[in-house]
Amino acid sequence: MQDALIELDGLEKVFQVRRRAGGRLRRTREEVRAVDGISFEVARGEMVGYIGPNGAGKSTTIKMLTGILTPSGGRLRVAGLDPARERTRLTRRIGVVFGQRTTLWWDLPLRDSYRLARRMYRVEEARFRTNMDRLVELLGLGPLLDVPVRQLSLGQRMRGDIAAALLHDPDVLYLDEPTIGLDVTSKARVRGFLRDLNREQGTTVLLTTHDLTDIEQLCRRVMVIDHGRLMYDGALSGLTEIGESERTLVVDLERELPPIEVAGARTVRVEGPRQWLAFPASASAAPLVARIAENCPLVDLSIREPDIEDVIARMYELGRTGGTAVG
Repeated sequence: MQDALIELDGLEKVFQVRRRAGGRLRRTREEVRAVDGISFEVARGEMVGYIGPNGAGKSTTIKMLTGILTPSGGRLRVAGLDPARERTRLTRRIGVVFGQRTTLWWDLPLRDSYRLARRMYRVEEARFRTNMDRLVELLGLGPLLDVPVRQLSLGQRMRGDIAAALLHDPDVLYLDEPTIGLDVTSKARVRGFLRDLNREQGTTVLLTTHDLTDIEQLCRRVMVIDHGRLMYDGALSGLTEIGESERTLVVDLERELPPIEVAGARTVRVEGPRQWLAFPASASAAPLVARIAENCPLVDLSIREPDIEDVIARMYELGRTGGTAVG
């Protein structure tokens, strides 16, 4: 990929785990492959969703990308650097936000945490002031700067953590569950900020989350990982073509009619003059709509896309039963 900022080639991480054998004191050593031969590239300026169930290998991947863990095999480069060997240099090129852990100083006011971060990253004073003024305004942090971090709500702290991760103008921002536990208003504010950041600053973002609305609203590309292996890498819309996913055509008729019978679809629900018809996500809706309009007194209609959570659950099921997903 031209201008790739993140490059993984056959990346592996193997842990040696000791387990008690048969209830005895004797322990056996077991090999666990947390990441099993993953390869992908992320171009500069991309915003990519990296999703999977608990234990899939997401956090292990992020820890290798940041240099916290050393890979067991394969090749890894971020901004042209080897994270494990050049971790100090890399820290100035990346920002990290962990939704369940803070990088801020618990007993200090938010303002003091930012000043400490400036010294850690050796950010020039003028650049620091410019960045801080911009982030404080965009994230609505003005009234919170003199409040100790321990007194901030979860939503306020999360916005504070995001600002701290961006004070040094990183090329890459890793977000691990950035909206976990936030209310609807706080989630919307964080998502809006991230969209603007990516569009205006060109910051590359790798987002891991269990809130699939984050993915739907922020990412054009999504990667799905399960049991340490990459199961899908492509457009978000492409997920709906996996596992015989279905879209739903909601039809409003002039009057009540028996369930509509039309080739290429099946009626799954009828309530008065409204009917719901399911059809393959990979099929075009146009021929189906035309056939219904020819034979039924149509008033209105709408199309509902497959629920992405159901799509991914189906993908995991295919993986467990030997089915085929997109690689």
